[in-house]
Amino acid sequence: MENICASNDTLHGYYFDELDLGMSESFGKTITDADITLFAGVSCDTNPLHLNHEFAKKTIFKSTIAHGILTASLISTVIGTKLPGPGSIYVSQSLNFRAPVFSGDTILAHCTITSLVPDRYHATLETECLVDNTVVLDGQAIVKVPNRS
Repeated sequence: MENICASNDTLHGYYFDELDLGMSESFGKTITDADITLFAGVSCDTNPLHLNHEFAKKTIFKSTIAHGILTASLISTVIGTKLPGPGSIYVSQSLNFRAPVFSGDTILAHCTITSLVPDRYHATLETECLVDNTVVLDGQAIVKVPNRS
């Protein structure tokens, strides 16, 4: 998987008039124990389900799981770096958590433009995260896209 965390030299992504229905982009990342621990530190979500293997093995998951919002943050990666890209502003996001993500899983975050609202410069995107062929998270995002004027 590519390392998108490197500095982004692009100062803007797509302008609204460059977008079309059906455009899509993806980003993939393998989640590690370190990612989960660091996310717990940043978010202050120290639920033992994410951090304590002894606790987690007594749950329905039988192991620690990644934070759902950690998984969802990869959608933000697609929106902020690829589609529409730098300069776009998240307006809203609905999320449905479908399945757990474990350390070692590779998540593919995928976003597709499903509607465009020209008078507001808003794009609606279908969003989903998959592990292998299993949807672990889906939803819808509304994004304000830069215009040329």
